Amino acid sequence: MGKVKTHRASAKRFTLTKSGLVKMNHSHHRHKLGLKTAKRKRHLRSGAYLDKAMTPAVKTLIQKF
Repeated sequence: MGKVKTHRASAKRFTLTKSGLVKMNHSHHRHKLGLKTAKRKRHLRSGAYLDKAMTPAVKTLIQKF
């Protein structure tokens, strides 16, 4: 059986923390920023942690051996 490859698109978007959480950036902060309020843009600027339900799926995609 061959090696399991890392999903490169996911590896560029998510990072794994030491405690096992998956760190991510918010979406919708690239264009059409004139329509969004300053508060909304400010909150999108900060990072976030992935939901517990999605964490196992993303961990298998970005595994690092």
